[in-house]
Amino acid sequence: MTPWHGTMVDRPESDGAAYVTGWTVSGVLVLGTVIAVWVLGI
Repeated sequence: MTPWHGTMVDRPESDGAAYVTGWTVSGVLVLGTVIAVWVLGI
């Protein structure tokens, strides 16, 4: 049996910068969506 993190979670072994950039872009998009919904009153 493989450990849970071996198959379910992709850990950044080599390119940590791409990993951080992806999470940053994701966070900015979520924050932008929340602000747009709040400002526009959707």
